[in-house]
Amino acid sequence: MQRWSASDRLKRIATKPQSWFILALLVLLTVPHYGDAIKQPEFLTNVLTNLGVTRHAFERILYLAPIVWASFLFGWRGAVLTSTVALGCMLPRAIFISPSPLDAILETSAVFILGNVLAIGFESLRRERQRRTELEVTQHELAASEQRYRALFENAHDAIWVQDMEGNILAANEATAKLTGYAVDNLARMNVTDFLSQEGLELARKIRHQLLEGETLQGAYDQSIIKKDRTEALLRLSSNLLHQDGEPVVIQHIARDITEEKRLHENLRFYLHQVTRAQEEERKRISLELHDETIQALVVLSRQLDELASNGRNISDESRLCLEELREQTNNTMQGVRRLSQDLRPAALDRLGLLAALERLATDTSEYSGIATSINVVGSERRLDEEVELVLFRITQEALRNVWRHSQATKAEIMVQFEEDGTRITIRDNGKGFHTPQLMGDLAKDGKLGLAGMEERARLVGGSLKVQSQPCIGTTLTVELPI
Repeated sequence: MQRWSASDRLKRIATKPQSWFILALLVLLTVPHYGDAIKQPEFLTNVLTNLGVTRHAFERILYLAPIVWASFLFGWRGAVLTSTVALGCMLPRAIFISPSPLDAILETSAVFILGNVLAIGFESLRRERQRRTELEVTQHELAASEQRYRALFENAHDAIWVQDMEGNILAANEATAKLTGYAVDNLARMNVTDFLSQEGLELARKIRHQLLEGETLQGAYDQSIIKKDRTEALLRLSSNLLHQDGEPVVIQHIARDITEEKRLHENLRFYLHQVTRAQEEERKRISLELHDETIQALVVLSRQLDELASNGRNISDESRLCLEELREQTNNTMQGVRRLSQDLRPAALDRLGLLAALERLATDTSEYSGIATSINVVGSERRLDEEVELVLFRITQEALRNVWRHSQATKAEIMVQFEEDGTRITIRDNGKGFHTPQLMGDLAKDGKLGLAGMEERARLVGGSLKVQSQPCIGTTLTVELPI
């Protein structure tokens, strides 16, 4: 709100035409007031006499007119200023000219006081009227706002209901009726315990306690209810505690039915789980075939070439040298196939467990990539489910493959942490790094298909994947799996 100084208020008053009209009125009242002293025209004296105005007290009363008018136009400040000017106009006659100075001074003072009292009274009336007007406007806006909220409440697509602190439903919209199967009128006579299981009731009590303690809920939460037809529905709920005079009075819930969404999500996870399992089974089959058939055939071929080169009597030195080269190529091919077989399904993972497989993976990575790869273990080692160990190994394997192919790193570290509440594996490198997206779901969109696959693998076993990277600093990948 802008504040005006006294000089600014005077300037504003002086620029208004009404101010000059009030001043002119004061002048017109002052002229007959001093008529006998200034020898006013005889016709004006006759007019005043014919009107019965022979005492100057009447003229003093007329000064109330510009004072009251000024109070209407400019408030009490304008009235005080006008009454002060009127006082200045009346006092000289009362003191120096009037035959009864005491009576004249009393009359002048009465006019001054009465004018200000009237001005203050009119100001109070005006403020009261203004307050009433503002109150009516506020009530109208409140009623309109309540009507809009009621329309939003009743027509909302999400289910909304309000309950008291004992769980009695006070109001519910049509979406709630459609969700629960109960009519709105019936819901208003029900308690939330009527459609909550024992597990759901425990969750509701926990949420109520958190709200009463002033704790902030971490977003929406899932709650299951029993509908009128005794089927179960899963809701995504947001709850808020509403207060009146500082005291909690009701809890408002906004719910969305995610039963079908949850079912589709579970079906998708099951499908991905089955695809991943089938993929691993196929890897295992191919790995066994490579180990039992292809590698064995290459071993036999290598030995035959060696015997032929060593025992052949009619073979020239040039042919013997060629046979040695073929044997060497066969051995290299056998090593490559053996490494491929290990990548497809490391035998150490099935026989010795996750740590042994990771140690072998770190050694192989150092050998074929030249990146110094180390492994550190924190906590007491324990075996995990076969599927979980396989997922953790695949994520680590893919992470080291990315380090080799893309990071230009010279060192990589694998840290395995066995904690009371879960298992954590961290893969860190000193490579060139990259800009990470804000959401893990954007990895595939940004072309990070390997990271997206790792994140999906972690979710399939109930874990999570976090990627931290900065250009020219390196990348840290952490997979966490709670017990």
